Amino acid sequence: MKNMLVSLLIGIVAVVALGCGVNDRISSPTPTLSLPAVIATEGAGQEAISFVSTAFADGESIPVNYTCDGENVSPPLEWGQPPEGTQSLALIVDDPDAPSGEFVHWVIYDLPPTLRGLPEGVSTDERPSQGGTNGKNGANVMGYTGPCPPSGAHRYFFRLYAIDYRLDASPGLSKSQLLQAMAGDILAQGELIGVYSRGN
Repeated sequence: MKNMLVSLLIGIVAVVALGCGVNDRISSPTPTLSLPAVIATEGAGQEAISFVSTAFADGESIPVNYTCDGENVSPPLEWGQPPEGTQSLALIVDDPDAPSGEFVHWVIYDLPPTLRGLPEGVSTDERPSQGGTNGKNGANVMGYTGPCPPSGAHRYFFRLYAIDYRLDASPGLSKSQLLQAMAGDILAQGELIGVYSRGN
């Protein structure tokens, strides 16, 4: 009889404890992170680098000297300090308003992280003395080629990337090849936009 009473008491305590646990889980559900929230915050931590040219202001006209109507040399560029962990810098210049949908004007990578700018007229050699390694532009030639729109005003996007490793890539990478090589390793980015119209 005594053993039956003890077993009954143990059973009652177990049921009460189980009920309290259920109530606690209902009143205080464990928070979950939905998939859309993860997608929305992806890349949100990427930093921005100040990025300017002494030849033109952001959103303004690119001087003729840096186009096919002038000397066709690259403009001077300056940028701020990249974030800690940056091992190399890369630069892509393209025209999204080209008749083909896009024309790439310059691809250069493996720029040293200590560099704070590029002078006017960077060499089109595979490895310019100013630093870095030239890739191929939309004309399938090495280095910079300036704006040369067939008609109307086009926008030219200069994008600087801080990367957490050195690519050590061979010369001649295309824009798509460089973007693929950098994927997942970009710490920060800077952007500068210039505009050019033939005859202006």
